[in-house]
This record gives sequence, C-alpha cells and structure tokens, in this order.
Amino acid sequence: MFSRKNKLLLYKLVSLFSVVRGYNVLMVTLAQYLASIYILAPHLPFGKVIFDPNLFLIVTASAMVIAAGYIINNFYDAEKDLINKPRKSMLDKLVSQRFKLTTYFILNFLAAFLASYISFRAVLFFSAYVFGIWYYSHKLKKLPFVGNMVSATLAIAPFFAVFVYYKNFESVIFVHAIFLFLLILAREMIKDLENIKGDMAQNYRTIPILFGVKTSKVLIGILVLLTLIPAFLLINNFDVGYMHLYFKGSILLLLLFLVLMWKSKAKKHYVWLHNILKLIIIVGVFSILLIDIDLVLHRIL
Repeated sequence: MFSRKNKLLLYKLVSLFSVVRGYNVLMVTLAQYLASIYILAPHLPFGKVIFDPNLFLIVTASAMVIAAGYIINNFYDAEKDLINKPRKSMLDKLVSQRFKLTTYFILNFLAAFLASYISFRAVLFFSAYVFGIWYYSHKLKKLPFVGNMVSATLAIAPFFAVFVYYKNFESVIFVHAIFLFLLILAREMIKDLENIKGDMAQNYRTIPILFGVKTSKVLIGILVLLTLIPAFLLINNFDVGYMHLYFKGSILLLLLFLVLMWKSKAKKHYVWLHNILKLIIIVGVFSILLIDIDLVLHRIL
C-alpha cells in the first residue's frame, strides 16, 4: 500500500510528465534515431549509428530542450489552459510554478552543457533553439499564422540538428521534411480552432479569431492539399521501400480529413481532426522501419 506521501509524490511525477509532454519527447527521440538509421545514414552499420556518442548527445540535448519548451509554454498558457484543458490544468497544477521554472533552467543548462561536448556550433544551435522556443511562447504564438509557422519550424528543428550532423543533402530528405512540416503546420492551425474559446479570453490573435472559422478551414485545406504533393513524390519518384504503403494510407486519411473538416462545427470535431493528423505523424515514425524491411527482419532474427 502506498502511503499518502508516496501517492502525492507519484501524482507530482505524473504531473511533471504531463507538463513536459513526456510521450511527445520520447516519440521525437525515437524518430531521430530511426531517421538517422534509415534515412540520414543508411550507409553506416546499425551499431555505429546507435552507439554514436555524438548522436546520443544531440538526441539527449534535443529531448531536454523540448521538455523545457513544454514547461515554458505551460507557464505562459496556464490561464488559457484552464479554459481549453481544465482536466489537464488541474493535473499540471500539482507541480508548483517555481519548481517548473527551476526545472526549465536546469534542463536548458544541461542541454547546452551536453552540446559543448559536440562542438561550439552545437552550443550555438541549441542556445538559439532555447531562445526560439521562449520567444515563441512569450510573444509569437499570439500572432496569426506567424505563430503557427514558427511552432512547426521549432517542431522539426531537432531533425535539422541530426541532418546537419550527418551532412546528407539528398533530395529525398528534403521531401520527407516538407511532408512533415506541412502536416505539423496543419495540426497547429487545427489546434487554433480547437482552442478558440481560451484564445479569445486571453486576447490571442489567431486566424479563426481575426478572420473567421471558414477562412481558417480554407487555409488548412490548402495546407493538406499541399501535403499530398510530397506524399505523391515519395511514392512515385523515390525508393522508400514498403513505406509507400504509409504514404498511400496517409493520402486516404488526409482526404477523409478534408471531408470531415468542412462538416466540423464543435470543439469535439476539431479534437478528432487534430487526432487524425497526430495519428499520421506517429504512425509515420514507426513506418520509417518499412524503408528497409529486410534489414529490420535480419536484425530481429
């Protein structure tokens, strides 16, 4: 049986995990490793990539900065989240704001410290990444479209770090990046529709508030249609192994997304639409394994 003190500690750990979006951080970490193995450095032996100390430092520093980013975002969005996400807000409040900010500074300091073992350029990159996340959370996220663009850019920044490390400039990587960027950007704009009530209360200048829900849907629809272009290119113009099945499935889901979006009117509908895009992104991470399924089976067996 847990004592009351142990239960409170457990609840606080769960709360902190919720604040830093631990599941998202773990997903990005996995995605960085899979992308390194199967997309960015497929010519290198499996073990050389997995046990590369520099890659480990890049991935760990990225995880720390992302976790810190969620903390500072939670700090600035505390009042808005009480309206948009009341249950999550109550859980997040189990950890004090002072402890959150202390954790924020510690994580960013540790990320810079780890980066210093890679190179001075790595320190500059992660320092700029930290500043970018803070400035987005403090100022930019309240601006229409600019906030969405910056958020999507920050989301793919960890992959840019690995991309620069391996110096792989093949066109297939850029097409993958564009596909992911457009998906994340569409998801960010759906979140504006989902959170419109809290955004209005906190004087956020998002697209649906300034220009209306219909205009927001039109822009999201354009983004989704643009996402189909890199998906078609990856299916027809590049060798992505069995991952072509993922892109074909994504196209069908995105077309379904467009139909449902035009019929959506309530917050619960936008939550479903958000989850569709999130599902495509998460499945995409694991689908990287399909690029070379024979290699995967060989390593498993």
